[in-house]
Amino acid sequence: MAAATSPSSFSFLRLHPLSSFPSSLRRCRRTISTSRCRAMAPIVASIDNTRKEEIVVVGAGIAGLATALSLHRLGVGSVVLEQGESLRAGGTSLTLFKNGWRVLDSIGVADELRAQFLQIQGLVMRADDGRELRSFVFEEVPGQEVRAVERRVLLETLASRLPPNTISFSSRLKSIIKERNQGSLLELEDGGRIRAKIVIGCDGVRSPVAKWMGFSEPKYVGHCAFRGLGIYPGGHPYKAKVNYIYGRGLRAGFVPVSPTKVYWFICFNGTSPGPRISDPAVLKQEALNLVRSWPMELLDVMQNTPDDSVIKTPLVDRWLWPGLTPSASSNGVVVVGDAWHPMTPNLGQGACCALEDSVVLAKKLAAAIEGGQDSVDAAMQDYSQERWARIFPLTARSSLVGSLLQWDNSLVCAFRNNIMVPKLVSLGPFLEHTNFECEMLEPVASR
Repeated sequence: MAAATSPSSFSFLRLHPLSSFPSSLRRCRRTISTSRCRAMAPIVASIDNTRKEEIVVVGAGIAGLATALSLHRLGVGSVVLEQGESLRAGGTSLTLFKNGWRVLDSIGVADELRAQFLQIQGLVMRADDGRELRSFVFEEVPGQEVRAVERRVLLETLASRLPPNTISFSSRLKSIIKERNQGSLLELEDGGRIRAKIVIGCDGVRSPVAKWMGFSEPKYVGHCAFRGLGIYPGGHPYKAKVNYIYGRGLRAGFVPVSPTKVYWFICFNGTSPGPRISDPAVLKQEALNLVRSWPMELLDVMQNTPDDSVIKTPLVDRWLWPGLTPSASSNGVVVVGDAWHPMTPNLGQGACCALEDSVVLAKKLAAAIEGGQDSVDAAMQDYSQERWARIFPLTARSSLVGSLLQWDNSLVCAFRNNIMVPKLVSLGPFLEHTNFECEMLEPVASR
């Protein structure tokens, strides 16, 4: 795949009124509206009814919206393609550590989110019989910040800061065709076509963009997870702490999200992910059956969880082996977040690393885009190399931690509960990977 574009082709295209578009393009598009939004990213229709875009972001998840917002704050417009009819309301909660909050500060949404979610003060580790093994307070690690954040709220907050019409809903990617000297041609399921100078794949674990670039399918690691969100309209009684509970081949945890909501998870071993179950009541009952004799606090949170908010997912990852795995970028196409480096949730770094990716890539692209295709390709390669050095060790470490915590041998579990956790675990080294600094992305006028 080779492509070249003159520097002048990266200047922004003239905006035509929608009334001048061919009728096939004047179809109804669902959009995000907000009084804080500014000008729409430039769009122009060519003679063959193919839209032309400077930058197309595929996927309106955390990585996609954070990347688009980072670019927007640096004065670079983009269009985000989302296959759904609206922002994804599914999922439960995710835990963001210090590095995630640094990025959210950088792109100007952290304070709005902080006002809605509790700051977690520490963590408690217990055995499945309720015995406390170890506890920590996060004050032991200077500068640490931990909050559980509802995924839906995070997505809505990021989207609300984008210009109107940035997100194109019901836009499912069908194929990518590399065109010499013209960038990439994106074909959509509804027949639409977009010619893009830069394509940023933020389309999740099963990313079509990553598959097109030659990445292998993510590998199932031998564990599945149930997740849910307990609801307490009158307020819950739990302290703002992460609670971990360890059993044999089975572990669980819960953490308050807000004064009325508590996130929980159960991770269990399985030779295969098993059949897909669509009945949420069945999923909830399966989860309860796994821990029916465990501490009552966990069972209480689960019982207070609406059936339709319980999900089950197989845990997967992809190790980015040097020399064996494709680069994150190739000729104007680049991948970000789970599309590039799906990792297990054992370190709570999936979303945090996606946020890191977004701000690093945006800064490099914004500095290079006026220099033409060669400059952009160099910036993408720089992003790939810089981020690989951080992502590969984290992916491996997360997988190793998960394997250790999922032990099912009784002697090994006794060693974990009586020696490893009480005497060997130290909070500072365990959270060292959350050290990440980035400058504030001060808003600039669109180019």
